[in-house]
Amino acid sequence: MTPTPLDSLVQRAEQLLTRLEAILPHPLAAPDWSASIAFRYRKRGGSGWLQPVAHVARMALSDLKEVDGQKERLVRNTAQFVAGVPANNVLLTGARGTGKSSLIKGCLNEYAARGLRLIEVDKADMIDLPDLVDLVAGRPERFIIFCDDLSFDEGEPGYKALKSILDGSISAAGDNVLIYATSNRRHLLPEYMKENLSYTHTDDGEVHPGEVVEEKISLSERFGLWISFYPFSQQEYLVIVAQWLRHFGVSETAVVAARQPSLVWALERGSRSGRVAYQFARDWAGRDHAGDVAIVPANETPAPDGLDRV
Repeated sequence: MTPTPLDSLVQRAEQLLTRLEAILPHPLAAPDWSASIAFRYRKRGGSGWLQPVAHVARMALSDLKEVDGQKERLVRNTAQFVAGVPANNVLLTGARGTGKSSLIKGCLNEYAARGLRLIEVDKADMIDLPDLVDLVAGRPERFIIFCDDLSFDEGEPGYKALKSILDGSISAAGDNVLIYATSNRRHLLPEYMKENLSYTHTDDGEVHPGEVVEEKISLSERFGLWISFYPFSQQEYLVIVAQWLRHFGVSETAVVAARQPSLVWALERGSRSGRVAYQFARDWAGRDHAGDVAIVPANETPAPDGLDRV
């Protein structure tokens, strides 16, 4: 039977609706919460979803050295949160590679058995924070929404969404949600020299920031707990190197032998951060263990049946 013009029109309309459904935003659906202790918020074509993290970083709090004060404050706040008593949103700021995000991962592993879960959100997707908060509302787990390396440029929409969720919106985050963010700077919006002109001075010498400066400071102030990190001294760096070498199973003799090479490694990288110490330890431990493994050059193949090649 030959299709009528009406049949063709209906078919084309159905095809159009199918294409529109593919690009239109969809409500955020709940994932399989038992699939992981950590999730990433992903977004494509206007629709977002939570992706379970298959391999969560095995970071233990005991692995992190020379940040005892910062560790104590973050662990105490996280323990309060997991216990269901009041706790604060946290902003971890300071020198790069000093353990800010590692401490958060360590807390996740420490308290996952007691119901702690983590949702990692990119700063570009912060505008969807209200949807995430609504999704986990009423769940028995305790959720940390984590944003690494947080900072905003002028006019980014996620800034106001985060500001409202932290404090100031009629729709606040539930008791089972906290925001943990890391940043290399305490004030999360860029600051310019010309903004200093907006400061006012009273007759008694008191200084008052102008409205522009107040706006830029206000987001950081909405985090109830600030934890600052600082560059490591040479001795602190060496302690961290030794810790990671032992973590990778290196002998004490090799740990001592690694002291000078680790300083050269840091000099070449221009940093004595914990991240650089970890990277050196992986390299040194790999070379230390290589003696136990038969390494065949890439242009050679092992002889069959264990026979030597002629």
